[in-house]
Parts: sequence; C-alpha cells; structure tokens
Amino acid sequence: MRRHIPNLFTLSNLFLGCCALLFVLDGQVQAAAWCTLGSFICDYLDGMLARALGVSSPLGKELDSLADVVSFGVVPGAMLYHLLSQSAYCSAGQSPCLAALPAFVLSMFAAYRLGKFNLDTRQTTYFLGLSTPACTIFVMGITLGSETFVWLKTPWLIYALIPLLSALMVGEIPMYGLKIKKFDLSNLSLPLGFMTLFFLLWAWFGPVALSAIIVLYILSSLISPQRVKA
Repeated sequence: MRRHIPNLFTLSNLFLGCCALLFVLDGQVQAAAWCTLGSFICDYLDGMLARALGVSSPLGKELDSLADVVSFGVVPGAMLYHLLSQSAYCSAGQSPCLAALPAFVLSMFAAYRLGKFNLDTRQTTYFLGLSTPACTIFVMGITLGSETFVWLKTPWLIYALIPLLSALMVGEIPMYGLKIKKFDLSNLSLPLGFMTLFFLLWAWFGPVALSAIIVLYILSSLISPQRVKA
C-alpha cells in the first residue's frame, strides 16, 4: 500500500482538475481557483512523498503527466476560453464561441511540454521552459483579477498571451525548479523567498499577484541562467 500513497495524491490532482474544469465552464472561477490550488498542492506533494517513502516509479511519473494535462493544461485553456467568451466577439448565449476556441491552443502546448518533460533527462534540478503549473498560476491570476481590473479580459491581450505562454512552455529557457527535495537552507531559501514576495504582492494587488509572481519568476530565471543551472 505504501507505494500507492503518492499515486493517490496524483489521482487527487486529476480529480480536482476535473472539478475545476466544470466550475470554469459554469462561470464559477473562484471555485475553480480553489480546486486548482488543491491540484497544485497534490502535484507538489506526490513527488515529495515518493522520494520520502522511496517508492518512485515509472508508473507514478506517467500518471503525474496525465493528471497535469487536465489540471494544468485543459483547465488554464478553459480559463482563457471563459475570458474570451465574455468579449464582443461572442454573442450572448453562443456556445461554443468559435472566437474563444484558440484558448485551447495553450492546452495543446501544455500537453506537448509534459510529453517532452518525460523524455528529457536534463530537468532534474531545474526546468527548461515554463512549467505547466506556473503557466496555470499566471492564467488563474488574470482570470481572478479580471473581476477587478476589467482590462485583463481585453481580447487582444488574451490572444497575445496564448502564443507567448505556449512558446515559454516549450522553449529551451532554464528556469528555477522550486520543488523542495530536502529540508535545508539551500533548498528552502528560494521557494520561501518567492512565497514571501508573493504574499507582499497579494497585499497590494490581490489575486493579480498570482500573475505578477510568475512574471518575476520568469524574469529572474532569464537574468541568471547559469545560476539556475547551478
């Protein structure tokens, strides 16, 4: 039973991702955000538990990517679809909205990024390209923030973000890996630093802080690629 504990968290990630998808399509973005947060926590814990229990397996790696395709691939695509469906390009009551369908291009590239990650042996301590959970956090930030900052749901902005985020996910850009593998200062300093900065941004900007912290994460990775690899 011990070897199935991490898989239970991985499948919980998938379950919560399915729930998030339903909430987004129903227009309940806040409920979807809570489910996505649960998916993120489960995704963070499954690998940690597998290492702690010494039960890492190829099956767990495959299940993790399959769950992530939904939680961090289809769900952010659905969030962008939700934003675009509220624009003037979509008639009231029109379902599906053809003008909003390009949102799921992001889901295509997320799936490609996850498949590529499974075959890449270089990404053990850092990522090459933006991870799908980080991309989802960014999209969730603008989705929640659009209720306060209406300009975030401007169609041209969403259409521009789709290829930009897609390119960042599959690009060969070294980016910090923030998963905690050991509980010591060298491993905890970077995640705790980003977490502290995130809470400060939240106090000022609210949910948009989710997007802001990912922008800072990307910029910090671009500025010092050699440090990322180190």
